[in-house]
Amino acid sequence: MKNWSLKTLFIGKARDLSDRSLFHKISLIAVLAWVGLGADGLSSSCYGPEETFKALGTHTALSVFVAFACVATIVVICMSYRQIIELFPSGGGGYLVASKLLSPAAGVVSGSALLVDYVLTITISIASGADQLFSVLPPAWQPWKLAIASGGVVFLTVLNLRGVRESVLLWLPVFFLFVGTHAVAILVAVVGHAGDFPAIVSQTATQVRSAHTELGLFGMLALMLRAYSMGAGTYTGIEAVSNGLPILREPRVQTGKRTMNYMGASLAITVFGLLLAYLLYAVKPIEGKTLNAVLFENITASWPSATGHWFVTISMLSATVLLFIAAQAGFIDGPRVLANMALDRWFPGRFATLSDRFVTQNGVLLMGGAGLFVMLATRGAMDLLVVLYSINVFITFSLSQFGMVRHWWKNRATAPRWKSKLLVNGIGLCFTSFILASLCVVKFHEGGWITLVVTGAVVGLAFLVKRHYLGAMKDLKRLDTLVETAELPTFAESNPTGIQRVTKGRTAIVFVNGFNGLGLHTFLGIPRLFPETFGNFIFVQVGALDAGSFKGAEELDRLKSETADGVQRYVEFAQRHGFAAEGVTEVGHDIIDKITELSDALLKKYPNAVLFGGQLAFTKETIWTRWLHNYAVFALQRLFCRRGMPFIIVPAKV
Repeated sequence: MKNWSLKTLFIGKARDLSDRSLFHKISLIAVLAWVGLGADGLSSSCYGPEETFKALGTHTALSVFVAFACVATIVVICMSYRQIIELFPSGGGGYLVASKLLSPAAGVVSGSALLVDYVLTITISIASGADQLFSVLPPAWQPWKLAIASGGVVFLTVLNLRGVRESVLLWLPVFFLFVGTHAVAILVAVVGHAGDFPAIVSQTATQVRSAHTELGLFGMLALMLRAYSMGAGTYTGIEAVSNGLPILREPRVQTGKRTMNYMGASLAITVFGLLLAYLLYAVKPIEGKTLNAVLFENITASWPSATGHWFVTISMLSATVLLFIAAQAGFIDGPRVLANMALDRWFPGRFATLSDRFVTQNGVLLMGGAGLFVMLATRGAMDLLVVLYSINVFITFSLSQFGMVRHWWKNRATAPRWKSKLLVNGIGLCFTSFILASLCVVKFHEGGWITLVVTGAVVGLAFLVKRHYLGAMKDLKRLDTLVETAELPTFAESNPTGIQRVTKGRTAIVFVNGFNGLGLHTFLGIPRLFPETFGNFIFVQVGALDAGSFKGAEELDRLKSETADGVQRYVEFAQRHGFAAEGVTEVGHDIIDKITELSDALLKKYPNAVLFGGQLAFTKETIWTRWLHNYAVFALQRLFCRRGMPFIIVPAKV
């Protein structure tokens, strides 16, 4: 089987960019967005409430107060992120919010924290899914758990290379199976104990008084704080909706708000219901089983054995798949954050490029590879992963809320209802900052420092990349003088460039990337290197369709127009200096393939043409410069060389 056939089999056929309904076809309605993005938060009910309940030790009666605190936090954060969606209708993830409302440096911290968090989202979701699965499998199968979890990371990586919508549709039935089984279990637990509530309330009050006597008020509050912080991962999926707005169906703001409502309601009900059910059934941890599995076994203990067994099995299997769905947030939003940062030159530009399935393929591969590394390094240990997981997202939450508070205060003279909006984000800031501080204190020595060190390293790397790009831009400024030269009137009136007019001659096909100093340097270099040789110039540019321009049909039209305008300026410049010239443009996600197609057509028309491209030539070339800069011209040279076509690189030394 040919390589392209294997790619089509696993990844799918290339999408047609000329299809005007493409953006509609790959976008998500609110229900699908709830599955693809909201599953991250809902899936935390598989491990967040468990970590909370276990942290309380023998004082389980306090779980009621922690449950109410969890619900309050979820409501406040959802309300505040609804306001972020309104303010950033094209996508308001933590990176963009902090960058625009605070500073670029704050944005880098927020974005880097999100990247680490999304890697951990992939790892912890799949590791927890493996735990759910092996809760209903024979104990002898336990040694295979890490291998299954690692295989899950690889499987989801390949699946997400096909596209967001395809990866979500696959999981849709199982998502609702999870919602249904857990809703039944919580309902049975509550209704079954409805007659016992007066006694339960009295017993709970007695246990609370006992905890107060044993621990004191400060000790009791500290214990609840610790339990609350251990389940803080429950709230982490909320950020995904505002960050994923570009993939939602129009009108995106309304779709985003509706998705947020679904997410917040399902998350709050499930978390509160499970913590209450743990208390009602006095659930105790059992080695090799999750607390949810133990709870479901207790709930179905009075059912017919076959019915109870199948209900528990189906519930745990649906939880396994839901956790795999939750990893989608890491694969959907992680590459999107990376692409946004790459467009701002905090990371290499290749992370913003799209594949022929219109996904940020390099970002998906990076997130999948990093998730697999963390899975193997931690061996899928949930106690360690929960510690690593919770801190980073609250860095982003806190920065986003602070940015919104600052925005409403600065615009209080013009913003309608600014006081109520300021109050919502202000309360959100208090909640998220409190959780962040408590997480850092409680979890620092338990492994939280690792997360902070890794996030700090990512921030440092981003600043190094930005520093290099800024330095390269300074070196390139000398080429910008050529743009000023391009505005000179005609060849007859002035010829400061020294170009010799050739009325007849060979054809030069010049590949350019926007009307800039490098492109003009390439064009001006041709008659100097080959005097009286070339009289006809064809300027070719392929507009790069990346994560920044792939946001709708309007953005695509704008990219086409900008690409055509840039090439037309080259054509006019060449014609003013006495040369015959024309321009050829195209738009695509794969520049090499598009240029090859255009070149084949042009070489049939001009069989004696010579191909030219410009390239920055760094005085000291390193792996670093090769990674950070687009070396597509060398790939083109190798390609045309194998095909026997002359391709000449005009260097611009910097």
